[in-house]
Amino acid sequence: MTVHAATDTTFETDVLNHETLVLVDFWAEWCGPCRAIAPLLEELSKEFEGRVKIVKVNIDESPDVPVTHGVRSIPTLMLFKGGQVLETQVGVLPKPALADWLNRSL
Repeated sequence: MTVHAATDTTFETDVLNHETLVLVDFWAEWCGPCRAIAPLLEELSKEFEGRVKIVKVNIDESPDVPVTHGVRSIPTLMLFKGGQVLETQVGVLPKPALADWLNRSL
């Protein structure tokens, strides 16, 4: 499995209507911390395959979804299940902390 890209147009299908836990990474190309967390999310997408879907939303290309969900700084990570936000984390976390965060929400 790999990290998926979602847009303003596909967010409802890719995230809100998805049956499993979804981790959404709101990011931008110019954001250093966003680039730092990207490889960790790739690794976690493999480790949590079938249990967690990981989706990235580029805030510059898809500005509506971040505004709708109150994203004020990036990277912002949100966990969704059943179309609802379960938890939000802002900033870069080390991989073990991200894995613990996901495990607690499963």
